[in-house]
Amino acid sequence: MTPFGERVRAMRAERGLTLKDMADALGVSSAYLSALEHGKRGRPSWPLLQAIIQYFNVIWDEADELQRLAELSAPRSVIDTAGLSPQATAFANRLAGEIAQLSEEEIASLDAILDAARKRRSGPAA
Repeated sequence: MTPFGERVRAMRAERGLTLKDMADALGVSSAYLSALEHGKRGRPSWPLLQAIIQYFNVIWDEADELQRLAELSAPRSVIDTAGLSPQATAFANRLAGEIAQLSEEEIASLDAILDAARKRRSGPAA
């Protein structure tokens, strides 16, 4: 399941909505919507994302969060290491090979390392 799919599924459950009702309202098949929720389909298109935001009647921060989650939800990622160091290429390939065996805690730790690195690169807030 992708971050976007997990959130959409939770929003449906919170509102007591069925997959079929939501799919019918959005003009997609329930099979497609299920595949989107479970990460078996790529990110939603921009028009579909906007339709989902309207369907749930969310605005501002919650709409931005859905868009952010959609951007993070490509179920098959490709890392282009062309022009990077051999160490970067080896790391990318190792991560691809081992990610399925990592625990949620280990993934969260690696995510925190990347967040800290981004903050260091962006410098102090103005």
